[in-house]
Amino acid sequence: MSETERLRFQDFAFQRLPSGRCHAKVVLSWADGRNFTGESDGVISQAGELRCCAEATVRALERVVQPKLGFELLGVKAVRAFDAVVVIVSLSAQQETRASRLVGAYLAETDPPRGAALAVLNATNRILGNFFATR
Repeated sequence: MSETERLRFQDFAFQRLPSGRCHAKVVLSWADGRNFTGESDGVISQAGELRCCAEATVRALERVVQPKLGFELLGVKAVRAFDAVVVIVSLSAQQETRASRLVGAYLAETDPPRGAALAVLNATNRILGNFFATR
């Protein structure tokens, strides 16, 4: 897979709404100009915001790879480690008859919601690379 064949993190938007809910939108782009958008809603809390952003990324990824590959967000958490905030995600990837567990992390000192989106991409990098290489 060449550099031009990579999926790119194109855009990220996160809003806290007056209703006590939040909304995340993630746009991934392909070298040929196609965009894949995922959106999610959640509750305003640290855990709810992280989950909302991670779920929006999962939905964008699924638009790229379905029906051959599916993802399920199992968990997302921000932890303090080595004097920094690290967002960690756990995903299940289902490909044909086999499932695998994926874990990704992102150093997100200033923007944990965005970090949750990027942690999902870090978790799926290898499996997506293999998926695109066999297409």
